[in-house]
Amino acid sequence: LEREEGLPPLELLRRRESKWLEMTAHWDKTMARRYKKVRGAAGGPARMWHQSSLTQGTELEEAPGTQQWLETIEKDIHRQFPFHEMFLSPEGHGQRGLLQLLKAYTVYRPQEGYCQAQGPIAAMLLMHMPAEQAFWCLVQISERYLPGYYSPEMEAVLLDGEVFMALLRRVCHRAYKHLQKHNVGPMLFVTEWFLCLFCRTLPFPTVLRIWDAFFSEGVKVLFRVGLVLVRLALGSGEKLRDCVGVVETLEKLRNIPPEQLQEDAFMAELKGGCCPTSWLGHLTHI
Repeated sequence: LEREEGLPPLELLRRRESKWLEMTAHWDKTMARRYKKVRGAAGGPARMWHQSSLTQGTELEEAPGTQQWLETIEKDIHRQFPFHEMFLSPEGHGQRGLLQLLKAYTVYRPQEGYCQAQGPIAAMLLMHMPAEQAFWCLVQISERYLPGYYSPEMEAVLLDGEVFMALLRRVCHRAYKHLQKHNVGPMLFVTEWFLCLFCRTLPFPTVLRIWDAFFSEGVKVLFRVGLVLVRLALGSGEKLRDCVGVVETLEKLRNIPPEQLQEDAFMAELKGGCCPTSWLGHLTHI
């Protein structure tokens, strides 16, 4: 089989898998002795996400769910990675499993219900782990890593959008001034990035590396990734030359050259220190 362009060589993936299998087999010892190495390592498997997010395991209980939420979820299911073989068919195990997982969350947290941005996250989780583990990872993302993001009012993500703009003002003032000049607020681009953990924005291999870091370090990773994206899109006068308004600016943010988003290139940018950790220390849910 031919490898998809941009994916790491099979030999490299096998070496990474072997390394991660050894670390996850002795997870507590690994995290105690080698945390920094785990944090910076590439290609962490789903088990690492599960180990990082799971606080307790229980079996999912069958429940009918609320008709309102079921109807909303059913309308969204086919939109989640429609070209991925797992989610091609409405009768396939991917779409059925995604429906059950999202429904289970509305039963588990009826006061929050369902947020559309949870759909692609749940789908990504199901690609990499069994349904029950994916459910508990979604619970921990929603309640431990990003509390308030998926509530009906989305208070936390709105606040973090403003914090992001304040950081951008310090890190890349040229881009910040441009966004302010054209009234391009964080709700127009940051919200989807953060809510969906970039899985609708970046190539799969890059998303997986970012999720590795996210499960290890928390929400600060989302800020770093977002700042890199804005800098890549709007960080110079040349890049801003054709951005004469809101539409052109958003197009530039959505169409960063693909080669700059590939795994190795992007992670090198991310590790380049565009946003010092000390600037993020005040965030309450880190």
